[in-house]
Formats: sequence, structure tokens, C-alpha cells
Amino acid sequence: MKQVKFTVAIPTYNGEKRLPKVLDKLREQINTEHFDWEILVVDNNSKDSTAEIVKNYQKNWSEAYDLRYYFEVEQGAAFARQRAIREAKTELVGFLDDDVIPASDWVAAAYEFGQKYPQAGAFGGQIHGDFEVPPPENFKRIQSFLAIRERGLKAHLYSPEKLILPPSASWVIRKKAWLDNVPSRPTLGGRAKGSMIQGDDYEPLLYMHKAGWEIWYNPEMQVAHHIPKSRLEKDYLISLIRGSCLCICYLRMIGAKTWEKPFIMVKIMLGSLKRTIQHIVKYKWQVRTDLIASCEMEFYLSSFASPFYFLKTLLLSRRLS
Repeated sequence: MKQVKFTVAIPTYNGEKRLPKVLDKLREQINTEHFDWEILVVDNNSKDSTAEIVKNYQKNWSEAYDLRYYFEVEQGAAFARQRAIREAKTELVGFLDDDVIPASDWVAAAYEFGQKYPQAGAFGGQIHGDFEVPPPENFKRIQSFLAIRERGLKAHLYSPEKLILPPSASWVIRKKAWLDNVPSRPTLGGRAKGSMIQGDDYEPLLYMHKAGWEIWYNPEMQVAHHIPKSRLEKDYLISLIRGSCLCICYLRMIGAKTWEKPFIMVKIMLGSLKRTIQHIVKYKWQVRTDLIASCEMEFYLSSFASPFYFLKTLLLSRRLS
């Protein structure tokens, strides 16, 4: 029986139109002859024909590597990732969103990096934007909120203490680092049931980092993230940024000592208030009329509000316990 060395996990929700493009590109991977790998699709409670799409691929699957399918009923990307980690047969698990198209050598680049850096609990690569329509002027100032990462051509460590981390759209997880340190029940489940609160991809990385694992950037792993026109509209971007920032205080608490937590809350609020005032002074009424300035304002305001969201989450969890 062959020993599988690498897993590609694809969490998907209603991905019948997006998923085939990812699977087709994975069938074109090169430089993988010296190791065995597998593809694992985790259907996160889809309501469309995602399951049938995968079954049709399986019927006509002639590749040397396996294509497996699992249905995860609990809604939220964090739960789909937990399921993928449990079901993966390998120590290295590479995650791809269903709207992310990997370069033809993505699997090989991910596997080789994992062998070269055994101290890396997780690592991400370059994520380029594949825009349906041209993005607005100065979009690069906020492009990170759409999981775009272009951090140069040299491998380097991320800075978890500053919440500078790779997004789950394209990353690789070392299974041992996850299983030993990440809670089986995530606090931040991801966007689901109308909620845009995020941070569900940063939460496990911070637990791994707290335990001593390193988080790396691997420029050899390159993907294209499809950005439809709807994701460039103001309402969507504001909602996305709000959901990304309300969890900031919670995320900073993961690695903090008990006595540090009140000071972190005060620091977040004062820092955000300062940046809010500076932003208003600089842009004045443009914070309402200019898309990018409006998004940046939402970033500062939601960061300021994140300690209150943290306290609300804390109180709720105590009531439920």
C-alpha cells in the first residue's frame, strides 16, 4: 500500500461552478512524480450539486492520486478545515479555497518547502488577484482583506504577534502542529448564517505559534484568487472589513498572559482612535465618498470596537458553559 505524503484539501460551499476549475488545474500538476499525494474535497453543507460534481469526477478519475469526498454538516469554514485535518492521511495538508487556482507546480512547491522547513507549523505563498473587472484606484491599500498576498521573492517568517499571517485561501498546515495545539471546537467559525465575522483562519495559526511553531511565507507557492465584480462593491467590502476587524482583540488575546489582557484592550482602543482621527484629518469628507478611504475608516472603527466584541463573546461563552 502506497504511503501518501501530501494532501490537498478543498473546503467548499455551493461550489458547483468554481470547484471544477480547481480540480482540473490540480490534474495538471507537475514535478510530483517522486511522492504520492491525494485530493480531499470537504463539502461544507452545500445546497447545490457540489456532491454530484465530485462524484462525476470520481467516476472518471484515472489519476495515480486519490480524489476523496466528505460532507461536513456544520456550517463554517473553520469546521470544514477541522474535518479536513481529521480525514487527511498525511502530515502536510495544503488548503485551497474553491475560487483559488494553483500554479502548475503548487503541490510540488508546497511539499518541498514542508520538507525543507520542519519547524514550520504552517506556511502560505503568493496569492495574486484575478479580477473580473479592474479594481478601483489605490486598491492595493486594502487588497489584503481579499486574501491577496504578494510579499516578494524571498522566504521569510510571518509576524503572528502583529497579526501578520497567511490567509487560509492558500496555505499548508502541519497536521501534528494543529492536532496538538488547536482546540477541537473553534471560537471563530467563519462566515456562516449571515455572519461576516472572520479570524477563523488566524485563530489556529496563533495557537500553533503560541506552542512554538513557526509560520512561514513561501514565494514558490503561487495561486490566482478569482475576485468577482460583486466583491469590489462598497457594501460587500465594508461588511468584509468589519467582520475581519471585530475579531482583532480576540485574536490578540490568544497569546497573551492574563495580566496583559486589559492593557491590550486599552492599547487597541487608543491606537484605533488615534488612527481614526488622523484619517479624518487627512481625508475629511472623502471618508464617505472615496471607496478606499471609506474602507480604511471601517478598519479603524471596527478595530476600536473589537474589545467590546471580545467581551460580548466572553460573556456569551460563560453563559453557555
